[in-house]
Amino acid sequence: MATPDFILELRRHIGHAPLWLSGVTAVVMDPQRTSVLLVRRADTGAWTPVTGIIDPGEEPAAAGGREVEEEAGVLARPVRLVDVRTLPLITYENGDQAQYLDLCFLFEHVSGDPHPADGENTHARWFDLEELPELSPRFQEQIACARAGGPAAEFRV
Repeated sequence: MATPDFILELRRHIGHAPLWLSGVTAVVMDPQRTSVLLVRRADTGAWTPVTGIIDPGEEPAAAGGREVEEEAGVLARPVRLVDVRTLPLITYENGDQAQYLDLCFLFEHVSGDPHPADGENTHARWFDLEELPELSPRFQEQIACARAGGPAAEFRV
């Protein structure tokens, strides 16, 4: 995953200390809600929805749309917020630590054929919702929240 410039600048001051960041997960579905867009991460090989870091001052839904276009080469429109959660502390290979407040949105595909657009992923493709590849529990839960069609996000209390 490419590290945004603002994080590199912060790291010059705080070194590897834990950094609290806002992240976004974009669960992109086709208009009929029968398939979901997943990407295969270049760093871990895992299939996931599109994820990314929200830039300072950026609206979360706009960040999700930007990440979808940057990573998978498709345009998608945000439909609703479906999940809000704090992710566990992560320690990266270089020793940097970060923890994310993740905002997960349901997006609807507008146009474009998915492809790995920026080097962060090796594959980008549609999966039938009944034939998903192996996914982490987090992404299984977030896709289920997006499919549920409720008006409100899921919260952990």
